[in-house]
Amino acid sequence: MTESVSAALSDDLRAQLIAVRDNAYAPYSNHPVGALVISESGTAYTGCNVESANYKGLCAEAGAIAALVAAGEREIRTIHVIGPGDGLCTPCGDCRQRIREFATSDTVIVVVNGEGRPLKRYDMASLLPDSFGPENLGKTSRMG
Repeated sequence: MTESVSAALSDDLRAQLIAVRDNAYAPYSNHPVGALVISESGTAYTGCNVESANYKGLCAEAGAIAALVAAGEREIRTIHVIGPGDGLCTPCGDCRQRIREFATSDTVIVVVNGEGRPLKRYDMASLLPDSFGPENLGKTSRMG
């Protein structure tokens, strides 16, 4: 499912997403990114990209997922990703795999514009087709 969306965030969550993006540390790429994960419990976790001079950094999605895990949760219901402008700022390959680790077949990935308005919505099958997951290692998967 790669489609236009009308699934807007509440004003409070949109403000959180914009604020976390605005707090990103991106002096090398000048491409601040924010992510907001809604867990199975309905709790919101945020993250922003953090770059370093050696060009290795932390992605926004990775930060939000780390916050979810640190809180003892393990399931992503929805994740919203925001970049600096109106173009799509989809998760990188590493983050697609990170999302997959904590996704279910019902997880929704929403990419929003710079003002927090939805641009596109994905499910895991469209974001990361034929993905490698826990079941490939003989473990239980949330994907069902």
